[in-house]
Amino acid sequence: MTELASELPEAVQPADLSDEAEEALRIDVAGLAEQLLGAWASTRHEARELAGRPELHKIEGLSHHEHRERVFAQLKFLVDHKAVHRAYPKEHGGYDDHGANIAGFEELVAADPSLQIKAGVQWGLFGAAVLHLGTEEHHAKWLPGIMSLEIPGCFAMTEIGHGSDVASIATTATYDPEAEEFVIHTPFKAAWKDYIGNAAKDGLAAVVFAQLITKGVNHGVHALFVPLRDPETHEFLPGVGGEDDGIKGGLNGIDNGRLHFDHVRVPRSNLLNRYGSVAPDGTYSSPIASPGRRFFTMLGTLVQGRVSLDGAAAAASKLALTAAIRYSTERRQFNASSDTAEEVLLDYQRHQRRLLPRLATTYAMSFAHEQLLEKFDGVFSGRSDTDKDRQDLETLAAALKPLSTWNALDILQECREACGGSGFLIENRFASLRADLDVYATFEGDNNVLLQLVAKRLLNDYAKEFRTVGVGALAKFALGQAAGVAYKTGLGAVAQFVRDSGRAQRAALALRDEDTQRLLLADRVQTMVAEVAQALHGANRLPQADAAARFNAHQDELIEAARAHAELLQWEAFTEALAQVADPATKTVLTWLRDLFGLSLIEKHLAWYLMNGRLSMQRGRTVGEYINRLLTKLRPHALDLVAAFGYGPEHLRANIATGVEAERQAEAAAYFQAQRESGTAPKLEKHSKSSAGPKSSAGPKPAAGPKSSARSKTPGQES
Repeated sequence: MTELASELPEAVQPADLSDEAEEALRIDVAGLAEQLLGAWASTRHEARELAGRPELHKIEGLSHHEHRERVFAQLKFLVDHKAVHRAYPKEHGGYDDHGANIAGFEELVAADPSLQIKAGVQWGLFGAAVLHLGTEEHHAKWLPGIMSLEIPGCFAMTEIGHGSDVASIATTATYDPEAEEFVIHTPFKAAWKDYIGNAAKDGLAAVVFAQLITKGVNHGVHALFVPLRDPETHEFLPGVGGEDDGIKGGLNGIDNGRLHFDHVRVPRSNLLNRYGSVAPDGTYSSPIASPGRRFFTMLGTLVQGRVSLDGAAAAASKLALTAAIRYSTERRQFNASSDTAEEVLLDYQRHQRRLLPRLATTYAMSFAHEQLLEKFDGVFSGRSDTDKDRQDLETLAAALKPLSTWNALDILQECREACGGSGFLIENRFASLRADLDVYATFEGDNNVLLQLVAKRLLNDYAKEFRTVGVGALAKFALGQAAGVAYKTGLGAVAQFVRDSGRAQRAALALRDEDTQRLLLADRVQTMVAEVAQALHGANRLPQADAAARFNAHQDELIEAARAHAELLQWEAFTEALAQVADPATKTVLTWLRDLFGLSLIEKHLAWYLMNGRLSMQRGRTVGEYINRLLTKLRPHALDLVAAFGYGPEHLRANIATGVEAERQAEAAAYFQAQRESGTAPKLEKHSKSSAGPKSSAGPKPAAGPKSSARSKTPGQES
């Protein structure tokens, strides 16, 4: 078969530009910034203006008690500025705009992640549960107080003994037909509700998730509105108890705590009964016949939390990269190429390797999040609210939230290290943001558990596709993994396309080709899913213990397949965003950035591609070489690419991003320049011993370059 690289289109690709043409490229920063803002650009502008207000900014160094008081007061500030009502019904003072609500909410991470999450507890979880699980009667009774903060509340789902396994929670809501009341009870300590926002101090009520029992039948997990505290005294009501979770690793502006219930009675009408009702005589009814589907529908309130965390993680990554890249273009260290001037950090290849691929990842996260947000808005607005749409939304959120939250932690850490000792100072926010975002990988669904949900969906899709055909039809499965993409070649062509041609130039041509990247990424997903599916084939006919053991033996592979699927979704979103870019220069630079993202994924999983024969050894070596070429091309555009994120100094609040480092460097350069011009610069010891005459000197400086690495220091290690 002929090498397909020879069949590439003749059109000049971005990498074919001349050096002069590359130097002339300039991104349309304003246009790119608007594209990144997405469909709800005006809402994001409003939210960023609010997030830039000093009244909402985190003050470092407060005790956790002081921080809690400040954040609760900030919630009232949000209410006063009508920043929390977008998702609520118009008849209750809202705007019925679910996408705008999430878009505005996630921007609060720039002000204080504690504020963002506490607002999410109040209006995105507690309020949303009443809105989406309750009826008009519940809306009229409680939504006005929830929206105004008259009723601060909790979302009491997680238990000490059951976190992600919500179906197995042990709190019960047993119906008493004589009193027409539910009896809420936590029978043992592992059933206590834990890690609950607003539980330790502020919550006056909670939406409590419990096993609904009536007429001796357990109908599974349902939600009830349960008062917690006296509005006047803020003391727990009879039968309700709790504890403060205390100081956490981050987000200490939120009063997380534990709740327990000792036969607490609430009226029958407090059951949020949109999906399950109990008649006065105890008869249970539901519009959803399947208990499993009913359970997942009621858990739909968690979806908007996952969507917002995905966006907030992307926003925090943008803040960190903006500060780190600005600093890296000003900070100088080691004079490898000059006797008088030290190198800018971002001119070092290793520094580019640390920051620019993560910049590409953040763009991919941002574009993928916008697609997720549009899907969310379609479902929650009712425009596209079929059962399939909801399942697709759940799967997409479960795929993207893990990657974005893990990526955010990685980006924040690398940016911190790339800024050395300066990055460790709280005034520059890296350490503080990372501490606050640490738990994003855990709440609204543990990341690994969410990816397992995605993997099961992939397996189900695989089973439907190949229920009556053999593994030989596997190539067809690859075509469906990247939505909306029509491939012209199957897996056999993939293998031929990436076969070693003996020419490095042709290898680079193949790797930078969009179809090649897509096929390599999609091929990895479908192959991994197919292998696990084959390994699990017939497990459903085994005894329960044996089936569980077989599944457990392949769990890691399953989760990795889901992660690969999520990476493909991000790459696809980036590629689709490129089609919307009108400015040629911007499109060229973004294409390089997309290629950097795609090839970084391939390099990350290079062992898999080599072991499975998808890349030859020579082409495998070419991946890293081409990434380094892309870094060189992208280096001149780094500042413009972070400028397009659109965050001002009031959002960054990082001293090193203010230009102070450039001022220090200019002062130092002027000092040594004056010494050289006046002839007063002292001679270096090595020159004074080996030379009779004086030589120009930049003043005292470390021994140059890599040759002295044993004696040199990395940025920020000076003490």
